[in-house]
Amino acid sequence: MNNITVWTKQHRSVWDTLQKTGRYAAKRSFVALDLGEHAPLVLKAYDWLVAHHPDLARRPADADVPVWVSFDRDATMLPGKGSVILELSVDPGLITPVNIAKWGAILNYSYIPENTADAARHRTMLEDCGVSDAKAVMTQFYPQLKREVVESWSRLFDPSVSMGSDACYGLLWEVRSEWIRNVIQ
Repeated sequence: MNNITVWTKQHRSVWDTLQKTGRYAAKRSFVALDLGEHAPLVLKAYDWLVAHHPDLARRPADADVPVWVSFDRDATMLPGKGSVILELSVDPGLITPVNIAKWGAILNYSYIPENTADAARHRTMLEDCGVSDAKAVMTQFYPQLKREVVESWSRLFDPSVSMGSDACYGLLWEVRSEWIRNVIQ
């Protein structure tokens, strides 16, 4: 299969690492540094993502978390101070697509409904309990709701479940220097 072009915004140190070692595998601690005060909340979602990634067998031992890539240059975040955008040519078989809307639901500790009927059922359950998905997930008081929300996240990798948009980002377990076609600074 032919390679495809994808883009990833990274800290300049990633580009330095690629030049020195020829590859980069993301570390959980780098994500924590990048996210600052929001790290504890977001890392719970990342931990779930890593544990449920459908291609764990391909994960290198030194990759704590996957690297995010964009399939569309215009959807890539603009480079900022201390960052670069790497344009990569990659075998599409190495990329795991992730629906942007569903990933956003996970980041918000929200339920991913199977369909509209399931969404209505879940919404009614939340209203009956007087609670939100996020509150159910973040506290110990609603274990059944928490379990239902977290179990719904498995739909992240189910293309038959839609949340209104098919737009996707991609995940790679590593970046190799031979994949780099351009560096935008």
